[in-house]
Amino acid sequence: MARLNHDGENRYSFTCPGCQMMHAVMVSGPRAWEWNGSIGSPTLRPSVLFASGHFAQGWAGPKCWCTYKQEHPEHAEHSFSCVRCHSFITDGKIQFLADSTHALAGHTVDLPEYAA
Repeated sequence: MARLNHDGENRYSFTCPGCQMMHAVMVSGPRAWEWNGSIGSPTLRPSVLFASGHFAQGWAGPKCWCTYKQEHPEHAEHSFSCVRCHSFITDGKIQFLADSTHALAGHTVDLPEYAA
């Protein structure tokens, strides 16, 4: 996890092994998650939900990252994708919930160490 400070709010971020994207969670300020104070074995509540593309709340379509990549195969390796990643982080482990759209849905894995 890496500590970030944005507009006076502390956030912790990690690269998710499920969707291969960076997730950031506020741990101070008015919109903060409950956090046990541990960097090495964090517990965060409530769950962490990341959604992009047509999985994002309020998506109005019809275009999304899926259709963009179909229409532009020369950019198919681009890192943006439509994903729903939902998890609980408890004692340094990520428990991916079944509504996640990646291969780790329903699995629990160690939170990866931050690589700068």
